[in-house]
Amino acid sequence: MFNLPERPATADCWFLTGPTASGKTKAGLALAERLDAEIISLDSMTVYRGMDIGAAKPTAADRGAVAHHMLDIVEPTEEFSVSQFLEQASSVVAQIRQRGREPLFVGGTPLYLKTLLRGIDTGPPADWEFRRQVEQEADAVGLEALHQRLAQVDPLAAAKLHPHDKRRVIRALEVHRATGRPISHTQVHFDEGRPAEQCRVFALHWPRFELHRRIEMRVDQMFDTGLLEEVEQLLQKHGAFGRTAAQAVGYREVIQYLQSDASPAAGFDAMREKIKARTRQFARRQETWFRRLSECRFVEMDETLTPDDVARTILDLQQSATP
Repeated sequence: MFNLPERPATADCWFLTGPTASGKTKAGLALAERLDAEIISLDSMTVYRGMDIGAAKPTAADRGAVAHHMLDIVEPTEEFSVSQFLEQASSVVAQIRQRGREPLFVGGTPLYLKTLLRGIDTGPPADWEFRRQVEQEADAVGLEALHQRLAQVDPLAAAKLHPHDKRRVIRALEVHRATGRPISHTQVHFDEGRPAEQCRVFALHWPRFELHRRIEMRVDQMFDTGLLEEVEQLLQKHGAFGRTAAQAVGYREVIQYLQSDASPAAGFDAMREKIKARTRQFARRQETWFRRLSECRFVEMDETLTPDDVARTILDLQQSATP
């Protein structure tokens, strides 16, 4: 029997989020200084050691200015689940509060944010053999048929999941097989958010064309500072990335480029443009998640705002919402 958890202790922390390339890192540093806070990474890729440039980790200077946590926890060959993140982050929050300081989460992984705010029913552990069998079935009959199979046992989950969302469709089938209960019955709490004014969750929001320009600059800068060499070194050290790390935008495309038979000169520009396009798509998905979270308050951004301006705006918004 898997019981629904109460709202986690992390729900009342400070959060600064937003899509990739929105300026979270510098604004987070400015906000942390005003709050006397320590920063906890809210990013699913910065947990991996050696994935520094592509994950846009805080620099050594950033870490020297403000204490950072939840960085460089596991190797890229390892898996790191949402439940592991919640458990470790909760422990870090307790330690920070014992020191009399504020915990401030900074990052853009929406599922991590939602979990910290509302909790999660982790359900049964992963059954990798079952997943392998279902993936083979999907290859044979197609994703639409797999989605129809889910609709027979959990119509509510099937209605919420896109037929091409293979990972989550398989997980829903896995939970039903292990527990005999639909996953939709165990995750009702995920739909229950609090009003934004009761939370301290702030999301940076840019006009679409400005965000796209910032993304293009970010990707170009990553290659200028050695993303290609970083991936080469990680492959030499580990041989291959794990399932999760290998799917990170930027790393996935570079790995494919390095392992392809195409001419390096011909493939490099195409690979870089593919990263920009997929990063833009990723940013749109992030923004969709944030809009659906009732806890979020949005900070309108433009190029005239400094990190200090953003921090002051956030504190003003919070003060105006406090009774």
